[in-house]
Amino acid sequence: MAIKTLKGKQVILVTGGTGFLGSTLIKLLIEQGHAVLATKRSSSAIPEMLKSSSLIEWIDADVTDYFALADIFVNINQVYHCAAKVSYQKEDSYELFQVNVEGTAHIVNLCLEHQARLVHVSSIAALGSRKDNKPVNEADKWEYDPKMSNYALSKYKSELEVWRGINEGLDAVIVNPSVIMGLGSYKKGSGAIFELVNNGIKIFTGGSVGIVDVEDVTKIMFQLMNSDIKSERFILNSENISNKELLYRIAQLIDKKPPTLKANNLMLSSAWRMAKVLSLMTGKKPVITEESVQAAASLLAFSNEKITKAINYSFKPLNHTLQEIANTYYKNDRTQTI
Repeated sequence: MAIKTLKGKQVILVTGGTGFLGSTLIKLLIEQGHAVLATKRSSSAIPEMLKSSSLIEWIDADVTDYFALADIFVNINQVYHCAAKVSYQKEDSYELFQVNVEGTAHIVNLCLEHQARLVHVSSIAALGSRKDNKPVNEADKWEYDPKMSNYALSKYKSELEVWRGINEGLDAVIVNPSVIMGLGSYKKGSGAIFELVNNGIKIFTGGSVGIVDVEDVTKIMFQLMNSDIKSERFILNSENISNKELLYRIAQLIDKKPPTLKANNLMLSSAWRMAKVLSLMTGKKPVITEESVQAAASLLAFSNEKITKAINYSFKPLNHTLQEIANTYYKNDRTQTI
C-alpha cells in the first residue's frame, strides 16, 4: 500500500477520518498547513469539504488489520486515533471489541515501534460512576456493572491498551469527550436529536447528559498533541444538562413544541421489548435497545476542571452550539444535507 502524494513529508495520521470528529479534526490540521494521512473504510464517503485538499491522502485501512496499518506508518510522528465503533446493539458486541479494543492495540503497538506520539479518543462511557451524584472526574475509579453496555466496556478496554502502551514507553494522552455536537452532524449521530424535536417528539426520558462542541474537542486534541503533557487523561465536557432541558432548548430554537410526557420505567421497558419483537419480524436492527434505553435514562454529569486548568481552556457554551446548529440547518424551514 503506497503513500503517494505525501511521500517524503512528515505526516500526521488520523484514523477514522470520514467520521464526524475525524473530519473536523482533519479540517483543523490542514488549515494549520499540516500534511495528513487519513484512514477510512472502503465503503465510507469522503466529506465534500475535504475532497480537494492536496494536504490529505486517503487510505482504505481497517484498524483491525494490523498489516494494513503497518504499511502506512511511514514518516508518521503524530497519531490521532479517532476510529471507533459505536453501537448499543448486543449483536454488535464482537465488532465493538474487534474495532475498539483490538484496533487500538494495533495503533498502540505501531506507535511504540515508530516512536509516534498518540492522542487517543476514548469516551465518557469508559469512565467510572459516582454514588454521591457529583460530577465524574478523571480520578474516579472504574467498577464493572453487569448492566454496562458493550460499547462502554469496549471503550474502557481500549483505554487499557493505551495505558499498557504508556507503561511500555508510549508517548500518549487520552481524551474522554462527552456527547459531541456541532456543525457537521446533520440528521445522524448526535445531530439526530434535532430531528427528533423537528419531527414532534412527545416523550422525554428522566436522564441527563454531558455535551461538548466538536470544535472544542479538536482544538483541545491539537493543543494536547503539541504540548509536553503525556500519560494523562482528560474529560472534555462543556455542560451537563437534563434530557428534558436539552429538548426544550432545541424546541425553542427551531420553533417546535417541546415534549411534555416523561417516560417511566414501564414505558421504557415496553419500548425496547416492542422494538425487539419488531426487529425479529422485519429482520432489521431495533431502533431502541435495552442498552440505549438504559443510557438515555442515566443521570450523568462530568467535570471539566482538569482540562480547563491544564491548558487554560474555555469551552464554547452549549447554547452557542445549539444556536449554530439551528441557524445552519433549521431556520426558515431549510432542509439541506452535509
